Amino acid sequence: MDILSYIMDNKLILIPVLYIVGYIIKNTALIKNKFIPLILLGLGMLLSVLMGGDTIVNNIIQGILVAGATVLTNEVVVQSKKTD
Repeated sequence: MDILSYIMDNKLILIPVLYIVGYIIKNTALIKNKFIPLILLGLGMLLSVLMGGDTIVNNIIQGILVAGATVLTNEVVVQSKKTD
């Protein structure tokens, strides 16, 4: 199953945007790491709604999917660097 097939084409730009925001948050000491996915989730939903293009409910779902894809991408990167 490919998560990207469920994300609308115009919302795909949010994945690198959220990834960069998450990277910036991670490199600051202001916010604990455990809150980063929640922040990205809220920001993903907000940005998706602001981008418009469909119903609000669908935009919120798109924001959730985009945030999930971003966190999944980050975990793949982190796990691929581990040398177990």
